[in-house]
Amino acid sequence: MKFIDKSKDAWHTITGEDGPMVTLTPAPYSLLTLTQWRAVRSAWPPDTPVGVAYDNDADIEDLAEDLPRLSLVALQFPKWVDGRAYSQAHLLRSRYRFKGEVRATGEVLVDMVLLLARTGFDAVALRADQSIEAAERSLRFFPGHYQGDTHDPRPLFARPPGEENSSAEVFVNAGASI
Repeated sequence: MKFIDKSKDAWHTITGEDGPMVTLTPAPYSLLTLTQWRAVRSAWPPDTPVGVAYDNDADIEDLAEDLPRLSLVALQFPKWVDGRAYSQAHLLRSRYRFKGEVRATGEVLVDMVLLLARTGFDAVALRADQSIEAAERSLRFFPGHYQGDTHDPRPLFARPPGEENSSAEVFVNAGASI
């Protein structure tokens, strides 16, 4: 799990109207709205990294055909109690096999980090009042999980001996490399 320092983030949001963007020059690490992306995707160079900020009330299926061209999908949490982005991340990883970065943005709290990791997020932009150190510790609270997740869909009883905590090790090892 990667925790985003917004001041050092390579991705930059393109501001302005969501209408036709004939003046948008493709720049690496541009984070566009879905409307902006659709306006420029035919002219976007295939080797230039691009991301889409995706609303949590939109169907992730509408983004499916564009996933091979995207490097980042930033899923929105407009309120910390609105969990629809968890489902979107799970679909991106399990149904569409999206290999790019899935980032949680908006009202993201430390308490959400473990579930974010289990549902397919690999990057988190925490709310400004949240501690990255506390978020890193939260990934180590539980040594394993009975249910499957996006890292290993098998429940605990279906895993061979010695693999009981495989998903927990993924989170801890990923957190250790921050």
